[in-house]
Amino acid sequence: MSRLITAFTSVALAFPAIGSAQVPITVEEDVIFSRVEGAAVLADIAYPVDGSALPVIMYVHGGRWRGGSRVNDEGLQVAEWAGLGFFAMTIDYRLVGASPAPAAYQDVQTAIRWVHAHADEYGIDQNRIYLIGNSSGGHLVALAATLGEGPYPRVGGWEDARSDVRAVISAAGPYDLNTLSWGDLWTPIEGDVREARRLASPIHHIGPATKPILVVHSDDDRSVPIQQAVDMAAALASAGVHHRLVHYEDRGHMSVTPEVMEHTLAFIAEVEGRE
Repeated sequence: MSRLITAFTSVALAFPAIGSAQVPITVEEDVIFSRVEGAAVLADIAYPVDGSALPVIMYVHGGRWRGGSRVNDEGLQVAEWAGLGFFAMTIDYRLVGASPAPAAYQDVQTAIRWVHAHADEYGIDQNRIYLIGNSSGGHLVALAATLGEGPYPRVGGWEDARSDVRAVISAAGPYDLNTLSWGDLWTPIEGDVREARRLASPIHHIGPATKPILVVHSDDDRSVPIQQAVDMAAALASAGVHHRLVHYEDRGHMSVTPEVMEHTLAFIAEVEGRE
């Protein structure tokens, strides 16, 4: 029997529950959101028909930055979330085997700008953009919440658009790359690699501008030690950043499971209820 060690107080959801009645939606596949170094980077999107002031949920997949895809059974399903009233988007990003760090993170930033740039076209509320990711995708969304654009140049298009988000959800994400067993996969072409990994570590950029973060992790995660999540939550608490830690004992290396989806909806409702 699994046990939830730490969670947050339940709140009234501002959105329908997962599995409830769905609204009519439109799904678009293979949308090009970035063109960089001769490559087109793709996304799938879904949204309610005739929607307006839509919140956004954008999914960033795992795979240690070297594998994975926006389309997978354990990731976010855009049609399901569109049925709940979201503009839903899943993105690919350039993988480290072909495009070394920080290309993956730059692509995430480009996707955020793409959403802002297309807000009028799709009826998006630019102040309600939420990111969710698992594993390395959790790292990338957590970095967006803490570092923001940082010193990385804008690539891929939409250079004049906003790049802010409202909050992020990280499941099984790493937060300190220099203490991560596979952190050496984050290796830029030049420069001090330890400093590059420190720059790309969300735990080192927590401050007054950090966005709310939901951290989800399990004790028996063999890919990312639970201590990474515990340390991240402690640092967020010390800085007074709004956050929640959902701490399991036996969920392994977590993806976007139905449990994570429910916690995500509750956290979004909580964030929107605070402001």
